[in-house]
Amino acid sequence: MIAHDDILAAASRIAPYALHTPVKSSAALDALSGASLFFKCENLQIGGAFKFRGAVNAVFALDQAAAERGVITHSSGNHGAALARAAKLRGIVAHVVVPEGAVPSKLDAMRAAGAIVHRCAPTQAAREAMTRNLIAETGATLVHPYEDPQVMAGQGTATLELLDEVPALEAVIAPIGGGGLIAGTAIALDPVDIPLYGVEPEGAADTLASLLAAERITHLVPDTICDGLRAVVGVPNFAIIAEHVLQVLTVSDMQCRAAQALAAEHLGMVIEPSSATVLAAVLASPELFAGKRVGLILTGGNV
Repeated sequence: MIAHDDILAAASRIAPYALHTPVKSSAALDALSGASLFFKCENLQIGGAFKFRGAVNAVFALDQAAAERGVITHSSGNHGAALARAAKLRGIVAHVVVPEGAVPSKLDAMRAAGAIVHRCAPTQAAREAMTRNLIAETGATLVHPYEDPQVMAGQGTATLELLDEVPALEAVIAPIGGGGLIAGTAIALDPVDIPLYGVEPEGAADTLASLLAAERITHLVPDTICDGLRAVVGVPNFAIIAEHVLQVLTVSDMQCRAAQALAAEHLGMVIEPSSATVLAAVLASPELFAGKRVGLILTGGNV
């Protein structure tokens, strides 16, 4: 688990490397939603996704002896590329276990960033088994895509920046995949009284199912275009969500596509379907956000 001080420490650690991304707004989107929307543009982060924050924090938090043995993770996309970039900055090796069926552009990004890529079957069990074997073989440190405390703390720094730039927010909304971003967001919001909403695609709504069951549901098979949100929510992540997130909303793939088009038209940006979930959710649930100042975290733009 992480505390607010961990996020403050992460902000200091990543400052020389990560971008302070802009916050954008649109009068047209405000009119459509009936709210004042402030988009934290992590699609403009290095590597095109928020994942760089957590990866840099985790890599530079390692002591020298551990760093020299390299790092390893399993990832279908943005986290793997982010870890490779962070490792390259520190001059160490990064291994990434990638399931078959990963988005080709994201696989290319990992290799371009210098990752040693290892392919596996497209199941969580296969990812974890190959990762364990490689750790035993190389001695590399696991930097889990969302359960690693340093990763969660790094992701929370985006919300620190949002709070600094936009006063008097009345709600924040972030996507949920494995839960690293929303966990960091929740702890970043801990000292302030701002409700936090999570959003999942209908075809990968394991967090909502888990909350309704009061235990983690891990058997659901994801079926969504939101490739960044197909992971099962992590153990520490779920605990933080259960305690800190006011409500988890769901949106359809069609609603995400429509939100992507609106972002392109009114914000002038290409965003991933996973990013589009936040705008889709606000538009689908106007009664929750009407008249409010809402911060939306756009997680990536790697389409």
